[in-house]
Amino acid sequence: MESLQYIKGVGPKRAEALVKEGILLPRDLLLYFPRSYIDRNTASSIASLSKQLQNSNQKDLFESDVILYSEFVIIARIYMVQTVNLPGNRKMLKLVLRDNTGSVNIIFWNRIQFFEKIYQNGQLLLISGKPEIDKYGILNFSHPEIDIIDNEDEALFQKGVILPKYRISEGMANCGLNIKIIRQIISNIIDKELPHIVESLPDYILQQFNFPAIKSTIRNIHFPESKEMLEVSRSRVKFEEILYFLLHVELSKQRIKLNDFGFVINPKSKSARRLYDNLPFQLTSDQKKVIREIADDMESGKPMNRLLQGDVGSGKTIVALLTMLMVIDAGYQVVFMAPTEILAEQHYLNIKNMLKDFDIEVAQLVGGQKVKARRTILEKILDGTSKIIVGTHALFQSEVRYNKLAYVIIDEQHRFGVQQRADLIELAKQSYDDKQFIPHILVMSATPIPRTLTMTAYGDLDVSIIKSMPKNRKPIITSIKFESNLPEVYDFVRSQIKSGFQIYIVYPLVEKSEKMALKAATEHYEYLSNEIFKEFKCGLLHGQMFWYEKEDAMKAFLNKEYDILISTTVIEVGIDVPNANLMIIENAERFGLSQLHQLRGRVGRGGDQSYCILVTKDDFKYPLSSKTKIDDSKAVFTRLKTMTETTDGFKIAEVDLKLRGPGDIMGTKQSGLPEFKFIDLVNDADVIGIAKKTAYQIIETDPLLKNENNTILRNNLEKYIKHKTFFDIA
Repeated sequence: MESLQYIKGVGPKRAEALVKEGILLPRDLLLYFPRSYIDRNTASSIASLSKQLQNSNQKDLFESDVILYSEFVIIARIYMVQTVNLPGNRKMLKLVLRDNTGSVNIIFWNRIQFFEKIYQNGQLLLISGKPEIDKYGILNFSHPEIDIIDNEDEALFQKGVILPKYRISEGMANCGLNIKIIRQIISNIIDKELPHIVESLPDYILQQFNFPAIKSTIRNIHFPESKEMLEVSRSRVKFEEILYFLLHVELSKQRIKLNDFGFVINPKSKSARRLYDNLPFQLTSDQKKVIREIADDMESGKPMNRLLQGDVGSGKTIVALLTMLMVIDAGYQVVFMAPTEILAEQHYLNIKNMLKDFDIEVAQLVGGQKVKARRTILEKILDGTSKIIVGTHALFQSEVRYNKLAYVIIDEQHRFGVQQRADLIELAKQSYDDKQFIPHILVMSATPIPRTLTMTAYGDLDVSIIKSMPKNRKPIITSIKFESNLPEVYDFVRSQIKSGFQIYIVYPLVEKSEKMALKAATEHYEYLSNEIFKEFKCGLLHGQMFWYEKEDAMKAFLNKEYDILISTTVIEVGIDVPNANLMIIENAERFGLSQLHQLRGRVGRGGDQSYCILVTKDDFKYPLSSKTKIDDSKAVFTRLKTMTETTDGFKIAEVDLKLRGPGDIMGTKQSGLPEFKFIDLVNDADVIGIAKKTAYQIIETDPLLKNENNTILRNNLEKYIKHKTFFDIA
């Protein structure tokens, strides 16, 4: 195969720069797909964009029904280049652009001298960015992404040709590579290399979805014949990338079903029926459905691997307990793992209380126990006296020896690593003679997971969802208040305490910081307890306290020794305090959506009406006249407004995914996701859903991909697992 440097337009230095970007062979350039396109049919006119923004920018951002977050593209010509001197020896560069509908300003605050040399009157520019309307009603882009359209490209552009735009790294730019040269290099190799590309999807999939062949796909992604061909070609590569990932997941699940053995658990459990019949409440239809799903898994003889999602307070724990009793009646042991000692203790006490009339011993295993007590607990676990063991990370330490551990429940799965789960499974396997058996696994999450991430990051798990809340739960009323409204907020606090309720007040920091103008829990504890709420008892809780101090504070609040608990986010995963009906979150603009939702879930645990008040800066009330950046205002608006409009954690999770992206939500180390090149986990939910269904159907009908019509899939799946690529050059 020809070396990169000998391709027309490359040479040794450019080849070296391309290698640093992972482009090692001519084939790799075929996969170096454009990041976007210059297409006159997708660009907005200046006048239409100005009108959209003017309609959305209401005086009070929180009263606006429409807000724009997307990036927009305009194509216009430079009319004037102006350097403006500012106070403090600073400068601003302003480009005034015009199209045939109006004018727009492009503003640069940094690297003025560099940009002054690049941009000149008369140049045609493609602008991509997030625009805003200034106080004079003028459309502005600040430091947008800019491409200069030269005369040759302009002629093509005017004819309606769709021109590819490629990502150019600093190293590529330093050796003279630009978008136009990359375009030409790819044009030089595409006719030569494309005939050697081998099809990577079977005919039946191409026909089912009307996808073009791989050669046509690659050609049209680089040099589209039409907008329609571009869209269908991009759809194909997105579908193909996620399909191979999901085939790998489904095949792994299938191998577990074929090769691994789980304990056969009879769902007709006398203990489970007895508890069910004596519950002081009725299970929701969702809870009953999930119990049936778990029971079917356990009865199948294959190890269960299931994710149970449900908002805080949706009733996941009682589902877990009823299924635990099925396992215990079958003669096996159960482990329930929680992320914190205080939460483990609450689960331990709740389970003991619900089983107080049963002859079932429940043990607690956490890190801070005394040596003698711990030894006794370990002995009872080993001889099988303890049937349910509730604990934290201490559950999978090497000194723990189980007795026929057949069921592992992990609460708040996202707080535990993959290795910790594997360690616990290994300890379970050591607890019975036949090591081929694998325990049933149920991982629970009160942090709703967006659908695209459920299908990918948790693709190896079967998913159950509890969406309906218990009948006695009233939706939490959530409102936005500004710092100037705090006196009336404090009056509401007094009224709720006098009515017999307790209050959380949450701050983003433990101690005041010189670097961040945010409120701190310790400082405001003194202020609130000594000046504002002198007549009430206030407690303090934050992450820098010793674990036993945190537990003492939470227990005191639970026992109504405090009227108000002033805290940091350490209560995000905390114990249930049914008497707490009001949460105030200060500097709410500093919290992510999922975190706000988790914090709000600490109230509304009883049958009384509960409230959550999100307090934010007055700056965000009138963003156009404040120092607050418009992008910051939009993000704050989205988060806080979403919280007031819904208590549905799944809707909140979807908005959070769009705001933050999958990397920030999942974490790079624990997600188990590859770095996808083409699929967008935020916006491509439909493609992922179709690929998920397709992968499932393929593996369901051909578990080992041995059918002749799946030969392509089998061969390319091996390449995908090894090299993360789907096709090769013959």
